[in-house]
Amino acid sequence: MKTPDFFNDVPPLVMYDPLSSLLGAADSGILTYTYTDVVKLAGHSCPTVAGAYLMVQKGLKELYGNETPVRGEIKVLMNGKLGDGVVGVIANVASMITGATDIGGFHGLGGKFDRRQLLFYGVEMEGEMALERIDTGARVILRYDPSCAFPDPRMKEILPLVVTGRGDENSAILFATLWQDRVKRILIDHKDNPQLVKCVLQ
Repeated sequence: MKTPDFFNDVPPLVMYDPLSSLLGAADSGILTYTYTDVVKLAGHSCPTVAGAYLMVQKGLKELYGNETPVRGEIKVLMNGKLGDGVVGVIANVASMITGATDIGGFHGLGGKFDRRQLLFYGVEMEGEMALERIDTGARVILRYDPSCAFPDPRMKEILPLVVTGRGDENSAILFATLWQDRVKRILIDHKDNPQLVKCVLQ
């Protein structure tokens, strides 16, 4: 599997999953998620997938500080409704990393580790998504604005050619290169830009 080199420069997310530890799926229950992992989940790399990854990463940092976040003990709240825009894409990334699901997740074992009723849609807030610790009730609201990493103006001209099949191989290569260049700028160059992801801890 060959991916753009910058994928490897995106810091991974390390989670502790007590269920994984109990069942021996990972040593000490430590799970590592990379940007490549969420690209595999989504099937593509784009500003939305990159933004979802960054929101979860920054949100968990706000909630846990230097502690290892506990997978399965985090609620994910989405402002939008399932099926609207890119709400599902963002929720899928957050669900993969945190373990939170609505009704389709693991039912639990011995009355513990139930992953259902942890993912909610249509929650009013001043942001796209919020993460909430079950143990403390602390919540962080997250807002994502990738406009600081503006797209190359050539993309607007090439896109119609690529999606309609009227472009040649060179135009397709250029479009893909420019597309991933913007994703790189979001994940690498602007990752610490306070305008990109805003976190409000409650």
